Amino acid sequence: MELADGLQQYGFLAMVALAVGGLLFAVLFPYFSGTKQAEKRVKALATEGKIQPKQTLRARLMAEDPKDARRKQLQESLNQLEERERQRRSKLTLRVMLSQAGLEVTPRAYYLFSVILGLIIGIGVMIAGVPWYVAIVAAIAGFLGVPRWLLKFLRKRRQQVFLNDFADAIDIMVRGLKSGLPVNDAMKVIASETPAPVGPEFLEIVEGQRVGISIEQGIERMYERMPLAEVNFLSIVMNIQSKTGGNLSEALNNLSKVLRDRKKMKAKITAMSQEAKASAAIIGSLPFIIMGALTVLNPTYLNPLWYTTLGNIMVIGSAVWMILGILVMRKMINFDF
Repeated sequence: MELADGLQQYGFLAMVALAVGGLLFAVLFPYFSGTKQAEKRVKALATEGKIQPKQTLRARLMAEDPKDARRKQLQESLNQLEERERQRRSKLTLRVMLSQAGLEVTPRAYYLFSVILGLIIGIGVMIAGVPWYVAIVAAIAGFLGVPRWLLKFLRKRRQQVFLNDFADAIDIMVRGLKSGLPVNDAMKVIASETPAPVGPEFLEIVEGQRVGISIEQGIERMYERMPLAEVNFLSIVMNIQSKTGGNLSEALNNLSKVLRDRKKMKAKITAMSQEAKASAAIIGSLPFIIMGALTVLNPTYLNPLWYTTLGNIMVIGSAVWMILGILVMRKMINFDF
């Protein structure tokens, strides 16, 4: 019995030793046979050339980040555009203002029109029975004020019409670029399909390319004729894209969204300021309405204002204060955006 028990114990120990030996063999066999070394070699060959040598701290500090380089290029472009804008504002002449208003007249014709208009207003006021010094003031206002106001009115109206169609023109360019057209052909479509003043402005860019003017320079010249922030945005996008590259259609699509958002904001500001503008119009027109009503009801009631020295002084003083009040109200209700 003891011999049988001993054989069983030896057999059990042999089986345990065999199991442990098989497990060790399975784990350590790749290292003894060279399989593990072969796998390491294959992995090293596969990743060869991808592992960059470890840079020193000085090398990492001196190395320039590509994003920083792009930011520097963008900043340089914006600085150049700001410098050109300052130069353009300092060179705003009468000829440039006439061009911005869309008038094909010379400064000489403008001054001739101003002189004729001043004489007509002065003579008309004098015929109405007003004293001669009041007629001189009216003639000077007709010579200097009315033509300048008319020029600014035409200039602003043309810019407003341009803004109404400018976002649609950018959308036409985006669709043309996405369909495979080059930028020049997309601008030709805008020039032929968009009404004035957007169409003629883009036509100037297209025709300028025939004489060697680049698109970026053409847009800058358009900005001189149409000094709007929206046109400046287009100039910035085209300048940055020409220097740094990128998806032009996507950039113009984003610009179109910005232009439409600005248009909505302007409409909202205009609607909110209409109440103040109506109040200012009523306050400014009340003196003239009352004077007209008094003249109709009692024609001789206001004669001392026109035929006495004290009355003339009172009229001039009231007119000065009235003009100052209108200018202050205009400054308060007109938003520059």
